[in-house]
Amino acid sequence: MLAVLSPGQGSQKPGFLTPWLDLPGAETKLRWWSELSGVDLLHLGTRADADEIRDTARTQPLLVAASLLAAAELPLEQVGVVAGHSVGELGATAIAGVLPAEAAIALAGVRGREMAAACALEATGMSAVLGGDADEVLATIDKLGLHPANLNATGQVVAAGALDALAKLSAEPPAKARVRELQVAGAFHTPYMARAEAALGAIAGGMTVSDPVRTLLSDLDGTALESGPEMVGRLVRQVTAPVRWDLVMRTLAGLGVTGVIELPPAGTLAGLVKRELKGDGAPEIVTLNTPDDLSAARDLIARHSGHPIEGAAR
Repeated sequence: MLAVLSPGQGSQKPGFLTPWLDLPGAETKLRWWSELSGVDLLHLGTRADADEIRDTARTQPLLVAASLLAAAELPLEQVGVVAGHSVGELGATAIAGVLPAEAAIALAGVRGREMAAACALEATGMSAVLGGDADEVLATIDKLGLHPANLNATGQVVAAGALDALAKLSAEPPAKARVRELQVAGAFHTPYMARAEAALGAIAGGMTVSDPVRTLLSDLDGTALESGPEMVGRLVRQVTAPVRWDLVMRTLAGLGVTGVIELPPAGTLAGLVKRELKGDGAPEIVTLNTPDDLSAARDLIARHSGHPIEGAAR
């Protein structure tokens, strides 16, 4: 069984969309999606510098657009499982057939703008806590009034909240743990994002929603969902709820996933999967960053789906 993963904020790199513009129709599609999202995706994906694409309002639709642009080049009918990290869930939800691509792009535009606006209300941030005893790490985060915004893997928790509390965490980290400040605009996936959750909830009911046509995993708890409306509801709640990527990977292992493709900009999720799902049952991984990687991705799908695919590497 093969899984396709859609990355979240922080994975973007300057110019990473440039090689994808060589594909027929890609530039036209990005111009259309730019209108839907309210940001210039062509500029952001090709000419913008690192600071410009760090802006939450711009980054979120850019990442969803990149995932959908690359996924359209794959034989998705042979893909069994999809999942996305944070805003990557919007791309995954569209790939699973729950939302049209245009709706996912438009929703990413709203999500990014509203989360950026929420960040401006209070001085907040995020820090990665690496290593240490899991229970002690979570207890320390709670004691400081912070929130565990991302539980990404064993020994990797992201704390979020007020900057003064994060400074205390850095000054006195849990035993055998180190703290690394993240360059983000605010405390994502915490109650500080309540404004953004309300804004998304106000428009979610107007979208055309279908049930998934392939297994779709939720960041809330790693559950495989069968209901499209439930997934959309979870997308709204996820804005203020922790990302449980650790549970998503546990579900991938439980489903017997043998192959993984990470969509562009790829690398972060592939690294987590490689670190967590190792040993005899470790999945084969392809990171899809440029069109040059498509043949390897198609070949992986062909071998792990059991069906020959036109265009796969031989």
